[in-house]
Amino acid sequence: MTTLKAKLQNDLTAAIKARDELRSATLRLTLSAIGYEETAGKQARELSDDEVLKVITREAKKRREAADAFAKGGRADSAERERAEGEVLATYLPQQLSDDELTALVAEAVAEAKGSGAEGPKAMGAVMKIVKPKVGNRAEGGRVSAEVKRQLS
Repeated sequence: MTTLKAKLQNDLTAAIKARDELRSATLRLTLSAIGYEETAGKQARELSDDEVLKVITREAKKRREAADAFAKGGRADSAERERAEGEVLATYLPQQLSDDELTALVAEAVAEAKGSGAEGPKAMGAVMKIVKPKVGNRAEGGRVSAEVKRQLS
């Protein structure tokens, strides 16, 4: 069984051979972030696929935020590059939930929280506790909490 990290390394090799500069640069940065994470603790260790996914998710989020910042600053070329890198990383992430799927999951969680007496904006924590495991890594935390807030208010 190949690990996610091994897949990234194989894809990097393929991208270098294909002279795909964008893909190889993105994968290099991501593998370096994974390497940093592996040596960050008191003891070096191999990351699990779930932990590698967390690193990829974090890297993808950084790209999105940088793209927004560049776009606001009027640097369209840099914003475009960050978006392209984000798309490369997205291919390694689980399929993201559509807005409709997220709305439905949050609605279920809100109903469940109401059943146990939690209502209104104060129920935010209770609803998040219910919805987070159902969503897993198929939607970003910010997206989930925005939808929860919207449905609770």
